[in-house]
Amino acid sequence: MESRKRSRQDDIAGCSSDLQEPVDKPACKYGSDCYRKNPEHLVKFSHPGDSGSSSSGSHGDAPPNKLLKTESHDIHYADSIDCNKCPCPLFYLTKVSGLAASHNAPDIAIGIKDILSPSMGNLEASAQFNYMFDIPWLMEQYPVAFRDKPLLVVHGDQREALSRLRCEADPFPNIKLLQARLDIMFGTHHSKMMLLAYQDGGLRIVIHTANLISRDWHQKTQGVWVSRKFPKLSNDVDLHQTGFKSDLLEYLSAYRNIGLGEWVERIKKHDLSEAGVNLVASVPGGHCGRDMLKWGHMKLRKLLSQHGPSSSMVSSGWPVIGQFSSIGSLGPSSTHWLTGEWLTSLSATHGTGITATKTAKLNLVFPTVENVQNSLEGYPAGGSIPYSSQNAHKQAYLTNYMCQWKAASVGRSRASPHIKTYARVSDDCSKLSWLLLTSANLSKAAWGGLEKKGTQLKIRSYEIGVLFTPKDENSSYSLSKCSSNNQMRVPYDLPLIQYTANDQPWVWDNKYLQPDCLGQVWTPS
Repeated sequence: MESRKRSRQDDIAGCSSDLQEPVDKPACKYGSDCYRKNPEHLVKFSHPGDSGSSSSGSHGDAPPNKLLKTESHDIHYADSIDCNKCPCPLFYLTKVSGLAASHNAPDIAIGIKDILSPSMGNLEASAQFNYMFDIPWLMEQYPVAFRDKPLLVVHGDQREALSRLRCEADPFPNIKLLQARLDIMFGTHHSKMMLLAYQDGGLRIVIHTANLISRDWHQKTQGVWVSRKFPKLSNDVDLHQTGFKSDLLEYLSAYRNIGLGEWVERIKKHDLSEAGVNLVASVPGGHCGRDMLKWGHMKLRKLLSQHGPSSSMVSSGWPVIGQFSSIGSLGPSSTHWLTGEWLTSLSATHGTGITATKTAKLNLVFPTVENVQNSLEGYPAGGSIPYSSQNAHKQAYLTNYMCQWKAASVGRSRASPHIKTYARVSDDCSKLSWLLLTSANLSKAAWGGLEKKGTQLKIRSYEIGVLFTPKDENSSYSLSKCSSNNQMRVPYDLPLIQYTANDQPWVWDNKYLQPDCLGQVWTPS
């Protein structure tokens, strides 16, 4: 999961004006990753981005949370985008402030204002599913004419965070909040999706990797899949319902909340047959029998056995590449989960069914300390890359699979990755057999873990992603800087660069006293 940091100055000013801050506050041990919203906590402890915080180093005149407010100053939002035209990107990267215009070109990148632009359609209503929300900021991303349209906010906030969200939403009578059920401990509502309904009857679905907060759309590498505008069915009866549509409806039904009923009915009345992707989602629960194949890595295993590459095409030299921004507790050895059930699912090929197959070579792309240190945001970028020292110590074997974050081909080597992708690439780095763009990080909570002798898949969190596969099992995508038709991009450079002996994965609760590129140090306590 990502850090739950929001503007603490707003918290204190808006909800606890009677509390007085001590002159010399001790630093919160969680630093910029602190998720607590309790005003007393915010007053008692200092956090990165607060005035005078030690994490701001010599850059104290412009703390990180202020620097990230410049998004609209140097990103041009397109006046016209038509995602119904072909060729169009299979998925976009988000625009990044400070890059050359060529790296934010319309065939590569998109911004949230582009997605919500009138050029995409005259909005009638929308729904936003996400992990983190800044409601005032989100409303500013909608065009003025659409800011009073019905907006459903689907979240997982509880306790103090829920109170804050309600406080933020209160000035906007068009907003309804829907709280996702989180019945299993340590689960989160981590899915990131937009449902956009238009006045002409069209419907668009957007699945992406960014929280709905300013910094996630500013200088990070994110991924966005934007569907074409789906038309209404001619007679409200779908005679050719695709797997994408049925899977999306099943995902929404898993919330068990009547507040989603209106959107379920909208989707039922639309033709989603041109989606061109398959859905891979996770919902909390202990899934058994046929339900075990509906979610998480077992769903991906099933889809790859149906639509994936032939075993003859992807020899053992075609590695699986996982790229993510957070790592959970994976077990004491690689075979416990990582190269066991999880890699078995990602190694599945056409026609193999769900039985175990020979697993592929595995590479994991995860930022090094140096990657974070030299990023556009400096150390504060690490607040969105949660990997604890406790987990890193227990699973040192991961470094055997790790590769540096390098993305010069798309101009994003210094744009810290928050995108999550999983793919299978040819050994010569020229072809790709499939790619999954998803909210799911590398964790059992997101992907699920088999229990009860393999008869149950336990998942803690909500996740959602889209799987791209070629037209048949003997086809592949050509790897390219752009992503359209039979060409596909990955967000990192190929060939990958393995960690050197001096490289260490970023660990967010370690201290880093060597100043970053902005002169800051990182001192969580």
